[in-house]
Amino acid sequence: MTHETLDARYQHTSHQTQALWRAQPGVGDVMTQDYYDTGTLAPVTGIQPRPGPAIERLLADINALAGDDPLADAMPANGLHFTFLPVMLPRYRPSEQPEHLALLTRLWREYCAGHPLTLSRLRLVALPSQLLLAGIPDAHSLRQRAAFAQALLETPFRDDLLARHATTPLPAPFWHSTLLRYRAQRLPARFQRYFADHQQQDYGSVSEPVTLVMANYNWTQVQEIAS
Repeated sequence: MTHETLDARYQHTSHQTQALWRAQPGVGDVMTQDYYDTGTLAPVTGIQPRPGPAIERLLADINALAGDDPLADAMPANGLHFTFLPVMLPRYRPSEQPEHLALLTRLWREYCAGHPLTLSRLRLVALPSQLLLAGIPDAHSLRQRAAFAQALLETPFRDDLLARHATTPLPAPFWHSTLLRYRAQRLPARFQRYFADHQQQDYGSVSEPVTLVMANYNWTQVQEIAS
């Protein structure tokens, strides 16, 4: 996927979301459970960059808008991350380790170790009930992630990898961090207005070596496996 194609996909996604928001006011039906099991971990590859001033302000704004709304799950500053490739859905307790961990670590070393993931031109992208911070990856990361995914499909991780990507292509097209999940069909008006006011802002770039960790859904609980 070219940079231009990914740029266009981000813009198209946000435009579609805004059209939906206009056509269907209000938050719609409320979810009865969380997006993910919040207390379990899964092996995942990605980066945890230190946010610059613009991203720090963005996180502070999103958390302030979330306030004490029980439906709003905002990314805390210490959870900022960008996933390289998720391997499976969270299901392990902090004291547990996945099967075939040595195999996963070997493949991570082959395809990811020492490799910096650089995401540039970070911008807000809107989904009906979520706000993402998404960017454009470096060309090497595009190739290595595809190769890593293909290698995992030929291992016992195949079924878990496919289950993790049940609703998205493999690998997923977006390179992002989910800043806000709202447990309803659509975001409240205050978040819609914030997106409209900030959708053209460039939040800069991030770059860090890809690590292999055990993490919960929003990376606020992280156990390093390899770096």
